[in-house]
Amino acid sequence: MIRVLVADDQALLRGSFRVLVDTAPGLETVGEAATGAEAVELARRERPDVVLMDVRMPEMDGIEATRLICGSPETADVRVLMLTMFDLDSYVFAALRAGASGFLLKDTPPADLLAAIRVVAAGDGLLAPRLTRRLIQEFARLPAAPDLASARLDGVTPREREVLALIARGLSNPEIAAHLHLSVATVSTHIGHLLAKLGARDRAQLVIAAYEAGVVTVAPR
Repeated sequence: MIRVLVADDQALLRGSFRVLVDTAPGLETVGEAATGAEAVELARRERPDVVLMDVRMPEMDGIEATRLICGSPETADVRVLMLTMFDLDSYVFAALRAGASGFLLKDTPPADLLAAIRVVAAGDGLLAPRLTRRLIQEFARLPAAPDLASARLDGVTPREREVLALIARGLSNPEIAAHLHLSVATVSTHIGHLLAKLGARDRAQLVIAAYEAGVVTVAPR
């Protein structure tokens, strides 16, 4: 059973998410939070598998709440799936840097939201397609940091670097396997090594590591 905490300042949305989760096979809610501070407190008490976290909440926003949850040894295993109303939300980059495993829009179809919860609970990361371009543009505006690149990629093999670059470009494991003429199992092994070497929690953080280390660069349009 995947245990879910719902954090949103709108009671109607919290109730809707709770009904959706509780009626889905293999999922259950363990609490509701109306503020970021409540989300942190409940995450420490209930230890959910996934927190559905609104970005904009009173007292403490979802970014700071995510940073406290993901940065604490007590709740290091809790995954955060961020939700927002806006496809150009400036918090996308900050949310992933804070440790969020995924970022979706609130108008995501219910079936896709439930699938996203399961993906994040399994240790993978995801971004709503409409938000991916925003994230890339944010990375493109960052100054180059060659010293960071050498530090972060210390110990990463040339093949792992190729896999990392393709992850950052949004390719799935089968697509990476086809591109590099490898088996899917071999790609999964490379990704496991990358997670360990780069200290990343999931695929979303591998994307961040790839851009910060200069493995891939994208000029904003």
